[in-house]
Amino acid sequence: MHSFCHMGGPEGVKLCAGLAQLKQEHGPLRVQMEQVLVAAEAIGQGTDDRNWREPLADLREKVESFVAALDPHSEREEGVLFPMMARYIGRTTGPIAVMEYEHEQAKARLSMFLEKTAQLPENIDSGQVLTLAGAVIEAHHILDEHFMKEENVLFPMAERLLSDAEKEELFARIHE
Repeated sequence: MHSFCHMGGPEGVKLCAGLAQLKQEHGPLRVQMEQVLVAAEAIGQGTDDRNWREPLADLREKVESFVAALDPHSEREEGVLFPMMARYIGRTTGPIAVMEYEHEQAKARLSMFLEKTAQLPENIDSGQVLTLAGAVIEAHHILDEHFMKEENVLFPMAERLLSDAEKEELFARIHE
């Protein structure tokens, strides 16, 4: 089934089409994630008495569109890839458990931020502003490392574990 494979991963591990796609999806997500980080890191810098309402609203928009792109991607991993791998390596401990935990941790921070910024008061104190921006920065760090683990460990592992039939199933199901 060579037509299903592309180069990718460490030590030239060839990834099947489904895994290659999940890996490629990280590219645009990373670009968005960097824009979110830049906006989050700018918040709370400089003058304390500044009104942070506008910058927070701007960050909120960036976070919303990032989450809208991230969610379908993590759904494909959690709903399709992880369960397929779990047949071989289990789900309660080990790499899959770690990956799912990291998804939860990042999402929890992003949704906390979105929840708390849904109604922005006229003046938000700078402590609260820093806490909110900090949650977004933490989510960025978690996901940045998480993507690297998937690319360097999880995807190559899946490539070795899954049968050709499963790889075709993976490809079909992430395109549903």
